[in-house]
Amino acid sequence: MGIGNTLRGDDGFGPALIERLNQPQRAESGLKRKIKAVCLDAGSAPENFTGKIVKEKPDTILIVDALHLGLSPGEYEILKKDEIAKSGFSTHNISLHMFIEYLENQTKADIYLLGVQPKNISFGEEISDSVKKTLEGILKIVTEISNA
Repeated sequence: MGIGNTLRGDDGFGPALIERLNQPQRAESGLKRKIKAVCLDAGSAPENFTGKIVKEKPDTILIVDALHLGLSPGEYEILKKDEIAKSGFSTHNISLHMFIEYLENQTKADIYLLGVQPKNISFGEEISDSVKKTLEGILKIVTEISNA
């Protein structure tokens, strides 16, 4: 699940990753993009997707979001629920800790948060080069894992 506002620069990281994962396979890319997972772009309102997530009965959920982690732009960490409060804050109004707790209770899934340090979340900006580079790297990793 990608979370973020595509109109706010690096905050659009989550939706951008999901968009790329959901794109049809392109032969010239050299990557097989057949992902064996449901990939949801939740935008800036992930709480609106809880019913759909619960209905899918996942055993693992990966949430991708821009987070203030105190790292260099584009660096990322994979966090569990208990680490989220220590990691800084999300660029969204909803408490990710509460959201994850709700999903855990409803699905019993293992839930991880892939947080990417934004460089710029100003309105009207595009994703920064450092975060674009991370996007490409994570896209490659997820695609390779899914096709293994």
